[in-house]
Amino acid sequence: MARLYLVRHGEPSGTWTDARDPGLSPLGHEQAKGAAESLRAFGALDVISSPLKRAQETAAPYALLRGVAPTIADAVAEIPTPESIAFDNRGVWLRGLMTGSWQDAEPTLRAWRNSVIAFLQALPRDTAIFSHYVAINVAVAAARKDDRVTVFAPTHASITVLDATSAGLVEVELGRTGDTVVR
Repeated sequence: MARLYLVRHGEPSGTWTDARDPGLSPLGHEQAKGAAESLRAFGALDVISSPLKRAQETAAPYALLRGVAPTIADAVAEIPTPESIAFDNRGVWLRGLMTGSWQDAEPTLRAWRNSVIAFLQALPRDTAIFSHYVAINVAVAAARKDDRVTVFAPTHASITVLDATSAGLVEVELGRTGDTVVR
């Protein structure tokens, strides 16, 4: 069994609909340092990050404390936007998706969801995973056996704890919650 610490990235410097890959805002950098201090209490965790800047910048303080480089994993990246969705329509598309269920999502998105679950389920050691709102919701929903896209609202730099067992993902503790507005 591996204990998984899913960390939502800190506050980004841009919105999801105005920047393809924003880094962190000054507040986001402070949140990342706070998350690193919180994670320190859990011992020497492996470190995995989404390839997106905001996740990598959130992972950096903890990786520095550990003296390791994060493993970059596409499997915990942001939900992919279908090619048919124009960049300036991503917010409308995502807001609609987040109110629905995975059974209603297109097959490529269901495949992405399944790949997130499989990746997390296969982790062999206790790990800090720096990821995104929807990917963390995928993991929690899998633990709850819930088909909804959004099952809770993790706030920036919150830490959600799950166990990866042979029987599946198990919810241990939800991270802090707060309002998230997709613009």
